[in-house]
Amino acid sequence: MTATTAMTTLMRQAITRAGGWLPFDRYMALALYAPGLGYYAHGSRKFGHLPTSGSDFVTAPEMTPLFGRALAAAVGDALQATGCDEVWEFGPGTGALAAQLLEALGDRVVRYTLVDLSGSLRARQRERLAAWGDKVRWVDELPERMSGVVVGNEVLDAMPVKLLSRQQGRWHERGVVWRETQGGDPAQAQAAGAAGMLAGASANANANANANANAKPGALAWEDRPTELRPPCEVPGAHDYLTEIHPQAEAFVRTLADRLERGAAFFPDYGFPEAEYFHPQRHMGTLMCHLGHLADPDPLDRPGRKDITAHVNFTGIALAGQESGLGVLGYTSQARFLVNCGLGDLMQQALVAEQVAAQRLVAEHEMGELFKVIGFHKGPFWDALGFREGDRTASL
Repeated sequence: MTATTAMTTLMRQAITRAGGWLPFDRYMALALYAPGLGYYAHGSRKFGHLPTSGSDFVTAPEMTPLFGRALAAAVGDALQATGCDEVWEFGPGTGALAAQLLEALGDRVVRYTLVDLSGSLRARQRERLAAWGDKVRWVDELPERMSGVVVGNEVLDAMPVKLLSRQQGRWHERGVVWRETQGGDPAQAQAAGAAGMLAGASANANANANANANAKPGALAWEDRPTELRPPCEVPGAHDYLTEIHPQAEAFVRTLADRLERGAAFFPDYGFPEAEYFHPQRHMGTLMCHLGHLADPDPLDRPGRKDITAHVNFTGIALAGQESGLGVLGYTSQARFLVNCGLGDLMQQALVAEQVAAQRLVAEHEMGELFKVIGFHKGPFWDALGFREGDRTASL
């Protein structure tokens, strides 16, 4: 059985257990994290610069080490302000960012903890971080109590989302069903049956064989059901509208707030504040898949082989943190955050190739504006380095 067939079987079983209709967030969780079959649970390369490497996308730490060196300035500032000496990284990928932070921060970090469920990625991380020995450790989940500076680069966008669809003024939740085998063209089947009746059993058998040859195999399909769920703000207009809500990402921030006794957290990711996220013109939502450095909008195609993401509603993330006891340090574009952290000086000292790569981090038409950074603190507020100029917290 191929991995694709095994994942399809798993999805069919999950749909059956759910009564024939699986909410999309549960589908997305299986497609990304099902043991041994989900996208982040098997051994495909995932991270890399080019599709020829077998990778599907590249993140900032793989693009250039200058990202991690700049972020290290913000992390070091937070370690000093909070009196902590431990860094926690969620979704550490290949370990590239961990290596950059460990190298830049040196003895200021006594322990570096990586939280990752992917066995294949852990193996790559262990190899990359071997030089730091026992300073680095791995855990599967958060402890009941923790302190330190938390980093999660492009981790919120990979958390399962619910899909809401407004059709003719009524809101529905979008889920996944399994459509069983459908016959070929009805007119062709009817004509074949009539021919069989006239020509005898032999011809009838041939007609049935031809009809079966035209049959379509069963497949995953969308199905919308009426729901009381709504986006967090009114979406103006009466036009049909598709969007996402983010209960799992918000629950993650609430859990972090509950367990973090002292420290800070930084989450760079792509997304918008609420007013932009649920803009009436954003009527097709933000859900996207990545495979071989190509993007497509169909998560039902080849589940387990493709990354599935949705942009982050940073207003929802900020409110989840505030309601649970975290304070917002700041919110700004990735470009402004990195410049505040000294990326310009780092680029001046770098080779031309590194300067070119770093330009993608801050260019408005690349990652500089689409990507944002939100910061939280547990404990007294301070004037955090990354948000000293260009803070946009008021826009949340």
